[in-house]
Amino acid sequence: MLKGLLFDLDGVLTNSAKFHLTAWNNLAKELGITLTDEQLNSLRGISRMDSLELILKYGGQEDKYTEAEKEKFAAEKNAKFVEQVETMTPKDILPGIPELLADAKKQNLKMVIASASKNAPKILTRLGIMDEFDGIVDPATLHHGKPDPEIYEKAQAIAGLKADEVISFEDAAAGIESIKAAGQFAVGIGDEKLLKSKGADYVVLSTADLKLSEIEKVFEEKNKN
Repeated sequence: MLKGLLFDLDGVLTNSAKFHLTAWNNLAKELGITLTDEQLNSLRGISRMDSLELILKYGGQEDKYTEAEKEKFAAEKNAKFVEQVETMTPKDILPGIPELLADAKKQNLKMVIASASKNAPKILTRLGIMDEFDGIVDPATLHHGKPDPEIYEKAQAIAGLKADEVISFEDAAAGIESIKAAGQFAVGIGDEKLLKSKGADYVVLSTADLKLSEIEKVFEEKNKN
């Protein structure tokens, strides 16, 4: 029986992912690294330092910088990102999300944020929906980034639920892998072929297509089997 919803943040509740990707792309250029669209999109859903390590790998610069220098780069990127976050308002909540959250509230479902972003509380506050959620996974407590299941297991624990009692929402391939590794039902938002190849149980093209009643039907059917 469905008792809770677990959400990634960037690209699911709001499009702050675009701010992340722009900031990372600008940093890469400063380091003399040109990222392809595919490489840039591979940064979706993973932690700050993991993103930086990937960028350096793409540029063949894995061993060029000290840990202190890497921390400095990551801090510079985050400062640029936070500047953009400060401009966000409730209008930046993605289509379909207010209705989804309202439907979940009517069913008294637990709702937890499973985001690797250290800025999640700031973003949720800017969007005016911080109080909608029962908890947020603290990225500082994580030992492994997505696609490892740790973040979704922690979100599930915050909700106080079992894997077959939650539905989790993601827009990134690494996030879908994380959800499935945690044994949860995965809703993907975006490229159907890609997300289904990673194990997504239900896929919509955009958040505007998210209907809790429809998702729940598929969830209940899957749990019967």
